[in-house]
Amino acid sequence: MRHVVFNQKGGVGKSTITCNLAAISAFQGLRTLVVDLDPQGNSTHYLLGGSADESDPTVADFFDQTLKFSARPKASSEFIVSTPWEGLDLMPSSPQLEELQGKLESRHKIYKLREALLELADDYDRIYIDTPPALNFYTRSALIAAQGCLIPFDCDDFSRRALYALLDNVQEIQADHNADLAVEGIVVNQFQPRANLPQKLVQELIDEGLPVLQPYLSASVRIRESHQQARPMIHLDPRHKLTQDFVSLHDALRSE
Repeated sequence: MRHVVFNQKGGVGKSTITCNLAAISAFQGLRTLVVDLDPQGNSTHYLLGGSADESDPTVADFFDQTLKFSARPKASSEFIVSTPWEGLDLMPSSPQLEELQGKLESRHKIYKLREALLELADDYDRIYIDTPPALNFYTRSALIAAQGCLIPFDCDDFSRRALYALLDNVQEIQADHNADLAVEGIVVNQFQPRANLPQKLVQELIDEGLPVLQPYLSASVRIRESHQQARPMIHLDPRHKLTQDFVSLHDALRSE
């Protein structure tokens, strides 16, 4: 199963959700790959820690290869590195993604990621794709390559307003490029159950018939420590409530 974690708004927890769901997949014995398409490389730093800046090869190298003729092109698997966690691999990000974007768009390479992930289908049970906070070449490539779309939702009115345009964009990709793409659900992040506004906003989404997933992911200082230590929650604090919420969310997706 190929999941894309997508939201055009920044700071909504895409990398946190991507890496923690992927880490749980691997922890449960599933062969798992994370593809980091965000030039900022938050997922890459989360999974590799201090060695992230030295990672080689990267997803930029993969895309760069698509722009060049080679009699012996590298296989998709050659752009993947191991993480410290058993069963969890990574196609790392790179700042070079920024400079490649225009060339890739002009050369119509939008389907190359899907081709690569299909090539890897026998090697991985789960693939999670982290995306930049924009509807650009890389995000479209990810939506075309994925089977399921998870949409992080930060509990504020700006996120709510942006959600409808985002869903329209996903539907356009479905109609024009990827009929197999399904919106798996909206992942409520940074939820504060004692605050009125988050409860009101989430209930409005439910009342409008949108696929809001449960459990909601609560705000926690522990997730910041997880980022700083480059240890997904399942490895940092497996008994923490947030960890268990990630596990429940993961297992709900797995059962679909």
